[in-house]
Amino acid sequence: MTNYAMIVSYDGTRYEGWQKQTRTKETIQGKIEDALLQVTGEVCQVNGAGRTDAGVHAKGQCANFRLPFQVPADKLMDELNRALPDDIGIMSLKEAAENFHARFSSSGKRYRYRIRIGSLKNVFERRYVWQLGKPLDVEAMRKAARILEGTHDFTSFTSNRHMKKSAVRTVEEIRLTEEEGELRIDYTGDGFLQNMIRIMTGTLVEIGEGKRSADDLATVLEGKVRAEAGFTAPAAGLTLLRVFYD
Repeated sequence: MTNYAMIVSYDGTRYEGWQKQTRTKETIQGKIEDALLQVTGEVCQVNGAGRTDAGVHAKGQCANFRLPFQVPADKLMDELNRALPDDIGIMSLKEAAENFHARFSSSGKRYRYRIRIGSLKNVFERRYVWQLGKPLDVEAMRKAARILEGTHDFTSFTSNRHMKKSAVRTVEEIRLTEEEGELRIDYTGDGFLQNMIRIMTGTLVEIGEGKRSADDLATVLEGKVRAEAGFTAPAAGLTLLRVFYD
């Protein structure tokens, strides 16, 4: 078996997330597996590094799959890109070590959440930005972000009510930058729970709006109750930028 690793970029607007589902064919994983069947004649399982939610985008999703024969990687990438829809693209593809797994070999991920805080709309970026359209107290949000950084139990920041595994994660950095009427929040960590980044973003925005205090976040983390955190920010503003490997 030949193991292949690839970097995938996609506009998640019309998809029900990365993971293949029985109730719909509109998933990123499903589309790539269909393209592989069309190109190679083989039924392949594509393993993604992150299971992005419905409507979430990616510039640097990593995935791997195996074939029972060897195909030149550049030829395979070209044929896959021709077979895939225009909103999914293979950015790079190469042979990988036999034990490489896109999800289990990953040491971390970086996501970006984009929020329009100015009055002017960039209509050509509307699918990738939360169109909030009002100013926020960014310094208060930065103060709150420092509290969320580090190793914590993030049970309060996931929508998975039946989680059986540990909710402890390490958020290495939350960086907020302003650029031309847009606030960008970059999250880097060893892993993120279901909707965790969108809930953290919604909570930070509530702080930026003056609806809650940054000082409350320590209590929210300790409480481990979803209702104590903020709302879930819209999916459209979130993009998986990069997956890290040791």
